[in-house]
Amino acid sequence: MVTALCLVALGAYVRLSDAGLGCPDWPGCYGTLSVPQSEEAITQAQSVYPHSPVETGKAWKEMIHRYVAGILGLMVLAMFILGWKQQRTIKTSPWFTTGLAGLILFQAMLGMWTVTMLLKPAIVSAHLLGGMSTLGMLVWVAHRHWGSPIGRNILTNRYTWLIRFALVVLFAQIFLGGWTSTNYAALACTDFPTCHGQLIPSMDFKDAFHMYRELGQSADGGNLTLASLTAIQWTHRVGAVITLIYLGFIAINGLKYAQLKTLSISLACVLLAQICLGIANLVLHLPLVLAVAHNAGAALLVVIVVLFNSKITARA
Repeated sequence: MVTALCLVALGAYVRLSDAGLGCPDWPGCYGTLSVPQSEEAITQAQSVYPHSPVETGKAWKEMIHRYVAGILGLMVLAMFILGWKQQRTIKTSPWFTTGLAGLILFQAMLGMWTVTMLLKPAIVSAHLLGGMSTLGMLVWVAHRHWGSPIGRNILTNRYTWLIRFALVVLFAQIFLGGWTSTNYAALACTDFPTCHGQLIPSMDFKDAFHMYRELGQSADGGNLTLASLTAIQWTHRVGAVITLIYLGFIAINGLKYAQLKTLSISLACVLLAQICLGIANLVLHLPLVLAVAHNAGAALLVVIVVLFNSKITARA
């Protein structure tokens, strides 16, 4: 779980520092499992990939991300084996760990396509969602093993279903955030709470959310307009308001239950910090440390909301 959380933050750092194509091939880097360092190695790499100048700093960022992803993959493989051979040790259905292993394999494919398809927004956004889903599943396994579910009998049916649906709300907002980042729309407008001086600015939704276009291009192959980028960022802002209200309601209601009080306080604190980070990223023009922290905040929200769901689920 900790490895997955670090990997999500590291992936955000790689993307936001423009190192996503630090290595033009996959799974290696310029044909090796490391980064070309010597003058001879760099010259050879440059001859094989003449259109991809060797930038060792960016390449190392990308390779470290891949190394950590490989370590996580081996951990999940071990969990998959234990899930079938020693189910009592994992305390989770072996089918769950099988699904987790399948997700890791799909994540590896998305990582490859991210490079080979040159940061296509749909692929990069799917990779982000896959990483968050992996984190959430690992949190679930960890809590089923070490945590103490309270069941749902003490909660109202309405509140129980609100907690379940919180995952949908949160992942929808994570997608909007990822779509904003992968389309480089985070600075489409930098004033707050308005956008270009208006609460509802001029926007183009037709190209903004077209899923199959290339990076920076519209559906017909032209350049993506400012109106399209504005639509992406503005939608993310609206999603942030909805997420704040929804998760805030869950946090406030959770304070009524002693078993959920700590989680509720944690949810409220991370939620407020996340909103503040989002605003700070806008007005300070996306400093790298705050942008990465914003991604890490989203990952922490996934951890907390999954813990809520595991808490209210009785053991099988």
